[in-house]
Amino acid sequence: MNNGDEQLLRGRVFGRDHDDPNPGPLPHQTYAALVGGPLDGLLLDITGWRPEEIEDGVALMTELGQWPGGRALYDPRPGEPRTAGPGVSCRFYYSGDTP
Repeated sequence: MNNGDEQLLRGRVFGRDHDDPNPGPLPHQTYAALVGGPLDGLLLDITGWRPEEIEDGVALMTELGQWPGGRALYDPRPGEPRTAGPGVSCRFYYSGDTP
């Protein structure tokens, strides 16, 4: 990914269109920050997720990974603290790609 792509993604919410007039986070939502891998810098909306759903991590579809159209895997680190309420409550770390 070139530097221009990285700047385009930073601070944006995963799943929002790049041409969305407001692709950033909303004040009443809860997010996980994606760290590393092809989606580094994006936020994932986890509003309403149960703790066990957060523990399971995610497989997010992306054209930017090792397999275009595949999924990038992101997981929380065990024991890493989370904050309650709106804003960025935790981080999900890149753990690999899958077709």
